[in-house]
Amino acid sequence: MKTARDTWLVFRRYLGIFLGNPAWVAIGTVQPLLYLLLFAPLLRSIATPSLPRGGAYNWFVPGLLIQLGLFGSTGVGFGLIADLRAGVIERLRVTPVSRLALLLGRVLRDILTLLMQSLILIGVAIPFGLRINGLGLLVMLALVALIGLTMGSIAYALALWLGNEDSYAPLIFTASLPLLLLSGVLLPLSLAPVWLRDIAAANPLSYAVTAARAIFLDHIGTRAVAEGVVIFAVLAALSVAVAVRRFSRAIA
Repeated sequence: MKTARDTWLVFRRYLGIFLGNPAWVAIGTVQPLLYLLLFAPLLRSIATPSLPRGGAYNWFVPGLLIQLGLFGSTGVGFGLIADLRAGVIERLRVTPVSRLALLLGRVLRDILTLLMQSLILIGVAIPFGLRINGLGLLVMLALVALIGLTMGSIAYALALWLGNEDSYAPLIFTASLPLLLLSGVLLPLSLAPVWLRDIAAANPLSYAVTAARAIFLDHIGTRAVAEGVVIFAVLAALSVAVAVRRFSRAIA
């Protein structure tokens, strides 16, 4: 009960900060919206069997949601570094607040932001022909939330470890780019040579992209969806454990 109460208190604090500057929701949505408006129309004119039935937007938007989960979550470490510089983390040393709650309260705020951005992106894509049923939407949002929990926890752990933007920014952006390119977000991995597909098979985001596209094609009960959800559920548990350990050391 104490952890739940502490998590709610931390979440409420950071939610208040977020509500004080709601423009961050729009800012975080700009990049995937630009891909949606400026890149997706190009796919409609490409006649290729690599794009499954359902139209270009039903194929492309799921990948954009995974991209949103990746970049939206990895950027949260900058806020924690700012707290480190302002002495917020130092002051928490004398409080009895749960170290798990310090992480979960922040991450829940981040997940809420991601879900709002995801709904905006889906809403904008519907007039272009995107189709998804209610159950599929819920499963997709759950997958985005797991990605947010995983990547957000990793981002916070790295921010605590590195402690400054000069080290954090190049590391996180350099690591994110190959994860994105090897996930099949922009073009089908079936177009890639065998050696590139073999490398992509080790990328967990590629399974999330495959799962997301299966969801939008009404294949919710398939193995692809189960694989994507299970993989990120396991990764989320592991990343939370690592991040909690870093918080415990930083506020010991």
